[in-house]
Amino acid sequence: MAILPIVTFNDPVLREKSTPVEADSEELQQLIDDMFDTMYNSKGVGLAAPQIGKPIQLFVIDADVMTQDDDDEEDLGPMVFINPVIISTEGEDLKMEEGCLSIPEVRDDVSRPFTINLIYKDRNFNQQKLKAEGWISRVIQHEYDHLQGVLFLDYLSAFRRRLHRSTLNKIKAGALETEYPIVPKLQVGKE
Repeated sequence: MAILPIVTFNDPVLREKSTPVEADSEELQQLIDDMFDTMYNSKGVGLAAPQIGKPIQLFVIDADVMTQDDDDEEDLGPMVFINPVIISTEGEDLKMEEGCLSIPEVRDDVSRPFTINLIYKDRNFNQQKLKAEGWISRVIQHEYDHLQGVLFLDYLSAFRRRLHRSTLNKIKAGALETEYPIVPKLQVGKE
């Protein structure tokens, strides 16, 4: 198993729509193990394949740390989502703070539906259906967005994005220190 470097928000791979995973393989299973290692090492609760430079429809989550103090949400443990599709949303949108391993030290409020219904393949390539609510729903939606080429910054107003400009410029320049390995895509002369 390996800890992989995480690409930063300005890498073009994070703006690509990911391609479906066609089949199970030893390489895929190794990648899933490496993604869990990378996510846990980074103290994250989710990690999408595009965040490690692989534009495929795969993400992993373990959001139990977010539900430990909430009696209403059950712990689901580590989960693998292959070729997920959100088929519907329910309830009102809730605004909550989010962050992203590809955008270290930037956090802001994002509105998302409270409940989602999705279908996906699990690690064993078995078709699954899940109704997710609360924190689990939010984490899944955030990682699902990565597969669509969407970042949580896209939900922010221009004003809110400007408030984070200094940190974003540090990330672009490779000048931001993190506790986990990142690969900033240097963009000289661009903001």
